[in-house]
Amino acid sequence: MKTDPQKSPHILNAASNLTGICFILITSLRIFGNKGERTVMDEVAAVAILFFMTSCILSFLSMRSSGLRSNKLETCADYLFLTGLGLLFITTILFVFNIIP
Repeated sequence: MKTDPQKSPHILNAASNLTGICFILITSLRIFGNKGERTVMDEVAAVAILFFMTSCILSFLSMRSSGLRSNKLETCADYLFLTGLGLLFITTILFVFNIIP
């Protein structure tokens, strides 16, 4: 029977990197954008940070646990990671086509 390789370390690595990128995005929008005003990109990046941070926590917990619980945590982390990635993708597309000013 074929066993699936554990995805949790990869999810943790990618989600933590994307969390840092979102923090850089929010910081640069605050520094170079409209000072003090919140934009749609700020809000979406903040929500993406929540998804990525939760994904990091769940993937770490998945690596620390075993069995069925580990698989469930890994699956939740995977879905949260993909949701955060989808948010960033949609925001990027809207920004590139000048739909979001």
